[in-house]
Amino acid sequence: MSLKYALFTGCVAKGAGRELLTSTNIVCDKLGIELVEMTDAACCGAGVVSEDNAMIADIVNARTFALAEEAGLDIMNICITCQGVHRKCQVKLARDPKYMARVNEALRETTGHEYKGTVKIKHFGNIMLNDYGLDKLKEAVVKPLDTIKAGAFYGCYAMRPHEYSDLAEPDDPDEMERIIEAVGATPVDYSARLKCCGFPIIMMNKKNSLTLSGNAISSAKDAGSDCVITQCPLCHLNMDAYQPEIDSSLNMPIIHIQQLIGLALGISQDELKMNTHIIRPTGAIAAV
Repeated sequence: MSLKYALFTGCVAKGAGRELLTSTNIVCDKLGIELVEMTDAACCGAGVVSEDNAMIADIVNARTFALAEEAGLDIMNICITCQGVHRKCQVKLARDPKYMARVNEALRETTGHEYKGTVKIKHFGNIMLNDYGLDKLKEAVVKPLDTIKAGAFYGCYAMRPHEYSDLAEPDDPDEMERIIEAVGATPVDYSARLKCCGFPIIMMNKKNSLTLSGNAISSAKDAGSDCVITQCPLCHLNMDAYQPEIDSSLNMPIIHIQQLIGLALGISQDELKMNTHIIRPTGAIAAV
């Protein structure tokens, strides 16, 4: 069965984290997953727009959902923040038909679109687990990452609030670890794997923000991780781009989950744009 999705890139994968979009496209092509980029979709708002005007935020995201429905495709997110915002909006609309009708009325008047409530919204990791399947992913591996110990970092929007989470057990998830195992690497359990990276407060309280990131990286390093695996480019930015400012001695590679899978599929680090990271591959990662 062929898999095809409407790709919602999110903002960061088109800006400061372009290696994420590149690695997603390469990995999906290698796995035979077809992506149709949603070039007309707007920013999800990252939860910020809704603080000022919740209905505007819902109208904007309902338009994105409607575009995917019109294309007959489910949505693939590659940012866990986008995923969390989209799912929250979708659940909110589904639970309140009257409110959804108001949103659709405004949507039709301003854009000519209508959200029908049929589209499924999935993060890349969710698709690997439930649509593509880990058994199939294991079969695609040509370069098992059996020398790598990897610490999963879930990101806030993957777990909170629980009612919108796609994780089976938001308080103690294992989805990322199962993907890490599928490509031959060893998942590392560490105390900060479910903590916040601090990104939401980086512009308001940089010191505390970077302290959160530093604590997470140090926790993974102390537990023996060769790298930290992220599924959110905002977590990736805080832990990679700011790492020299946090503590130059940490030297911990921060790897998108798409890049980890790509390495196991035999894709080179240069193709996956790992040379664009602030913390370049070191140790067991560099040796792949």
